[in-house]
Amino acid sequence: MAVRLDPSDELMHELGPESNFNESMYINCFDPDQQVGGWFRIGNRANEGYAEMTVCLYLPPEADGGQRSVGFMYKRPTIDNNDAFDAGGLKWTMVTPFEELHIDYAGKVVLLDEPEQMANPKEAFTNNPYAECEVSLTFTGQGKPSMFGGEPDTPHETPGEEFAKGHYEQLVQAHGTIRVGDREWEINGHGLRDHSWGPRFWQAPWYYRWLTANINEDFGFMASRVAKKDGPGTRGGFVWEQGQMHYCDEVTISTETRGDEQYHERITGLLKSSRSDREWAFTGEVMDLIPLRNRRQDPEGNWLMTRISEGMTKWTVHSGPFEGQSGYGLSEYLDQIIDDSPVGLAE
Repeated sequence: MAVRLDPSDELMHELGPESNFNESMYINCFDPDQQVGGWFRIGNRANEGYAEMTVCLYLPPEADGGQRSVGFMYKRPTIDNNDAFDAGGLKWTMVTPFEELHIDYAGKVVLLDEPEQMANPKEAFTNNPYAECEVSLTFTGQGKPSMFGGEPDTPHETPGEEFAKGHYEQLVQAHGTIRVGDREWEINGHGLRDHSWGPRFWQAPWYYRWLTANINEDFGFMASRVAKKDGPGTRGGFVWEQGQMHYCDEVTISTETRGDEQYHERITGLLKSSRSDREWAFTGEVMDLIPLRNRRQDPEGNWLMTRISEGMTKWTVHSGPFEGQSGYGLSEYLDQIIDDSPVGLAE
């Protein structure tokens, strides 16, 4: 199965006929010196008449001895086309394909000293203070050799279980400013971005684990485990090491959870590349976690509940030339919720 990735794929794709056609861009970043970062996403669902707009900022304490907090905003602004990523105050500008893009956000965020309150979004948005927020960030990548993924030349998903017809990712550097209320940070950090298009239901995977990490501009990784309810699913990812892309065809992940909600807290993982005959071991400690949810009714009228737990994570590498070094990124755990419990606990 061949995979296509052209500079034109960095732009918008033709809106498909599917009612749940989604085109989305996501990006994360973290400044290790200032201990501030976040992630941003727009998902255009033009055939359903709206976009999903999310801003999530992981903020350091306001004073010594204080606690970290999260600034968060989610909106479903109305759209009627798939011409741009520009909705709800968040705008993406592609400057040079595979090399540079820019995002801007102007609006409010709700300030959460206890981010887990977002498990009940109505209460979280009602019972917490808000602050004005401005973001202006430029992300730069190392060209097409640093890209992972694209659009396969043959369909790879079962009808009704689609999550992305095309999908690619890239490790990036981040520079710019983030302002929340009267606090402002000059950002100099690293992150990862992705771009997807095609039909999407958040209920299509049974569960997944998506781990993104940057140690510095010379080393980072992405690990992915997607489980299907009836089938083996997929395991894979990539390691970017000293200017070379290593495609990984095996990943193992084990997770320690906490609390009655069983949120992920500590992660142990191993990525392997048969092509490179290499493996990389790593561990992760979740610094801040915010649980999000998606609900959809099935044809029988039953509500399906999906939880997406977003953890800003400190990663440590335990093998290879960067052994012992630490960096930051995200650990995104998606689970269908059955009988009030996430289905992927055995992973």
